[in-house]
Amino acid sequence: MIEQDTIRLLRECDAGVKMGVDSIDDVMEYVSGEDLRKLLDHCREEHVKLGDEIRKLLSEYHDDGKEPNPMAKSMSWMKTNVKLVMHESDATIADLMTDGCNMGVKSLNKYLNQYEAADERSKDIAKKLIKLEEKLADDIRDYL
Repeated sequence: MIEQDTIRLLRECDAGVKMGVDSIDDVMEYVSGEDLRKLLDHCREEHVKLGDEIRKLLSEYHDDGKEPNPMAKSMSWMKTNVKLVMHESDATIADLMTDGCNMGVKSLNKYLNQYEAADERSKDIAKKLIKLEEKLADDIRDYL
């Protein structure tokens, strides 16, 4: 049970990290402010580092990880592009990223509760990812 919950939690974290990186990549070409660009770049780098750590742990369990849900990914991409076409601004980007962070935090907390038998390493990674998402949402509030 511990191993199953650990793998499942790590898979969800893997998908979350990939979704976060993809979301940041989707908006970067529209960012005009240098400070916002730096915040997003830093957050992306932290997501990549955490993703590497997650995939290393998953490989110990001989697991390939998980891709983000294709429907969620395409809906996110469509929402991002429609909003940015209508109103291209750093405020729109901050709004989109805040929504994404909030959804990530909600999902990750749900998975932490759902996979309560997971080992402490995987729980700590999920908590790091939650904190990373919360910090980005907090850091970009000034752009809303």
